[in-house]
Amino acid sequence: MRYIFLVLFFHQLLFAIESNIPAIVPVAWLKEHINDPKLVIIDVRKKDIFAQGHIKHAVNLPAFEYLFDTKHHYALPKLSFLQKTFSDAGIDDTSLIVVYGNNQPIWAARFYWIAKVLGHQQVGLLEVGYGPQIEKSLPISKQTYIPRKTHFIPKVDSSILKTKLDVALSLHKDTIIDGRPPEFYIGEKSHAKRFGHIPSALNYPGSSNYVQVDGSSKMKTMQKLQKLYTKLPKDKPVILYCEDGADAALNFLVLQQLGYDVSVYDGSWLEWGNDFNLPIEKPQRE
Repeated sequence: MRYIFLVLFFHQLLFAIESNIPAIVPVAWLKEHINDPKLVIIDVRKKDIFAQGHIKHAVNLPAFEYLFDTKHHYALPKLSFLQKTFSDAGIDDTSLIVVYGNNQPIWAARFYWIAKVLGHQQVGLLEVGYGPQIEKSLPISKQTYIPRKTHFIPKVDSSILKTKLDVALSLHKDTIIDGRPPEFYIGEKSHAKRFGHIPSALNYPGSSNYVQVDGSSKMKTMQKLQKLYTKLPKDKPVILYCEDGADAALNFLVLQQLGYDVSVYDGSWLEWGNDFNLPIEKPQRE
């Protein structure tokens, strides 16, 4: 009886270990697990690009159709919509999700963060966007794959999702990071009516987390990422924002892995910058 118990214990332990998925997924890891029945691959590129070639059995969820509210580009879709999207993609609580995009991993990171908001922990961002490395290492297809539908049950983690009010109450208290390019941060450019940034915010562009290789993106190593954020203190919570919540999602993934207490302000600058009742810093023009 003791022997049987030990066998079952180690089998469960091995299953738990195998079920772990890295936050930044090496291509080699995906190649090794490509036939795992629990694996769900999500491609967030546009439909026409996806149709030209994608990882075999990938499910296409174009970012602007599935990862943002149709009325407010910067906001999360309704929970019922996300539940249906995840269910139709074949995702349940046992799934190992790998998501990838093109030459900007921010849209795939947006899906990663949404999965975390919905309480799904076994999700990772492929270290490279679609390109030569994927095509030479993984099975490629042009056929549409129809996954078996599931009944995904969200377990919303509100601790990593911040509102406009949350940010307003955190000004000059928590660390706030603006993930937009520098020209947006200093107020030279803006897609909102106002120009500048949220008071006390520091500028760490989402694009600093990756490089371009052969026309696609490649995430920097964790060693290089650690150096990038070495001056960022860990003694208080970090709230992330950008233009629409995509660059902030990539910063979320990286900083969470580096041990920071992070959350994303989903409204980001498109909400804050259009609300004239809220303070801003360094506006170049109104």
